Amino acid sequence: MSAPKIDPASYATQLAEKQQRLSELLAPFDAPAPELFDSPREHYRLRAEFRLWREGEQRHYAMFEAGDKHRPILIDDFPIASTRINALMPRLKAAWQASATLSFKLFQVEFLTTLAGDALITLCYHRPLDALWQAEAERLAEELDVSLVGRSRGQRLVIGRDHVIEKLEVAGRRFRYRQPEGAFTQPNGVVCEKMLNWAFEALGQRDDDLLELYCGNGNFTLPLATRVRQVLATEISKTSVNAALANLADNGVNNVSLVRLSAEELTEALNEVRPFRRLAGLDLKSYEFGSVFVDPPRAGMDPDTCELTRRFQRILYISCNPETLAANIAQLHDTHRVSRCALFDQFPYTHHMEAGVLLERR
Repeated sequence: MSAPKIDPASYATQLAEKQQRLSELLAPFDAPAPELFDSPREHYRLRAEFRLWREGEQRHYAMFEAGDKHRPILIDDFPIASTRINALMPRLKAAWQASATLSFKLFQVEFLTTLAGDALITLCYHRPLDALWQAEAERLAEELDVSLVGRSRGQRLVIGRDHVIEKLEVAGRRFRYRQPEGAFTQPNGVVCEKMLNWAFEALGQRDDDLLELYCGNGNFTLPLATRVRQVLATEISKTSVNAALANLADNGVNNVSLVRLSAEELTEALNEVRPFRRLAGLDLKSYEFGSVFVDPPRAGMDPDTCELTRRFQRILYISCNPETLAANIAQLHDTHRVSRCALFDQFPYTHHMEAGVLLERR
């Protein structure tokens, strides 16, 4: 069985259908027509994950339909993945087929690449990794010119770096991002760059402060920090917090305070429900917040956090789930109007889409 074929000829139709769907979801709020940001038709995905399927003495890249783990779709190439991933796939396969050390109990392969040309491969095993494996893996990493991570239960061996470097341009400035292995990053780099530029423009130049919830590795934090006096950013993932701190330092962005709190915890702190040790030394009352930026998970903002955002003059919201976005806007619609909205096609040939809205106080 071969991988499903994409159909670039149908792309415009699919994108128009998504635009119509977003317009319908936002129609109750008198939103303007969505600005449209399309994707490359092929080779747009910078991450890919494959299980390995064994037939005889050979292991093949494989994917499965949702809910079906018994009938693999065997993959030789993957047109939606970056050209770097497609170039690495056959070379990695040839390497594990030529080496019992590399292939023994190897069950999953993950690729992480960047528009800047960096690449990291993660090899996952159902066995301990020893010195022989490390020697073989070091030779492979050098041959493929990649960083490599070996994972097994209780083990994580890193050859090279445990992150890739991305470079994205926003309003003429190039920002440098460390993207850690195993942490969330935007999968479509071209569309991510369009999202950053849209958010940068939508926020505008401000003389007050920005609150950012769910900041991740600082993807939006870096460019948005150049538009305001100072930023208070929050993120709960320790890996993402460490990456964000490194990215702030690497880019010389020094007007951001980052705290490891969930959005719900920060809401409690701002409402003075209870104190948090992680906020010690930070004077929340010294901030003059005019805007809040949120990029929540698919579940959207919880009701209390949504209510918190009502305090701000401007709410800049990036969403990976337009249904929960619409539910959050419904809660805010009596005090805020949608002045701008956008569709970002991160996931061509699927029903998934990213959306952005700017809500301003009435």
